[in-house]
Amino acid sequence: MHGRERVPATGPLLVIANHSSMIEPQLIFGMLPRRSAFLVKAEMFGGIAGKFLLTVGQIPLKRGEIDRKPLLTAVGVLKDGGVVGIFPEGTRGAGDVGSAERGAAWLVRASGATVLPVATRGTLKPAEGKRRFRPRVDILVGEPFSPKVGPGKTGLDQGTEELRGELAALVKTLDDWRSENGFGSP
Repeated sequence: MHGRERVPATGPLLVIANHSSMIEPQLIFGMLPRRSAFLVKAEMFGGIAGKFLLTVGQIPLKRGEIDRKPLLTAVGVLKDGGVVGIFPEGTRGAGDVGSAERGAAWLVRASGATVLPVATRGTLKPAEGKRRFRPRVDILVGEPFSPKVGPGKTGLDQGTEELRGELAALVKTLDDWRSENGFGSP
């Protein structure tokens, strides 16, 4: 992990991260020095795992549905000075942050939280399908920043693009570092 010292010790903080496998949420949750609540797809809340997620304060989110309750819960955590984590891509993918949903920008606008970008790499199985023994996983914590998300849909779209761009640039920085140091593909 690189840049853990950049995590602000206090104040409302929205952690945004790229998402390419099921392990990133646990890695990021575990590396944060502050208690955090992540927005997690509702399907994960069944059985024992779901009870555990609720016990540690995670927030179920029904993807593809208009449901303000999880977002308002997250705003409450942020307004109380807490930490909320979200994956702006809205689903797992290549992790290069080619697109983003509006939820993160909406949370910034509603709460005034500082944003902390976090990039992860090394969590994907290689393209050729070979398993790696103990793969190298890198996490890069970026500089906290305070985006201005303006009013209306236009402000939300511009804020979303700013967040997406900052996170994509951080992922590229991590990719470049991994390449220069011989750690290969994402």
